[in-house]
Amino acid sequence: MEKQFYVLHLLPLRPDFSMTLTDEERAIMGQHVAYWTEKLKQGKVYAFGPVIDPKGIYGLGVVGVDNEQELKDIIANDPAGKINKYEYFPMKAVVQNISI
Repeated sequence: MEKQFYVLHLLPLRPDFSMTLTDEERAIMGQHVAYWTEKLKQGKVYAFGPVIDPKGIYGLGVVGVDNEQELKDIIANDPAGKINKYEYFPMKAVVQNISI
């Protein structure tokens, strides 16, 4: 089965989230990074990280999965989903550089 690719946006619930993290939020975001790093090692995630947009920082990821339900399961198990909101969009034309 051919992989389906998606771009994910992790949107904080407040505009200054990255600058005003509580200790609990910081711990959750640490778990979030560990979770996505494991997905990267599994070959499910191709890139992820914060985007320093002048309008507000958000997370971005590129994911390759077998189907949309797998993506939904990955999102549902992300610790950061408790304190942020996800949006995702399918990518129809994907050119990969496997030497990265």
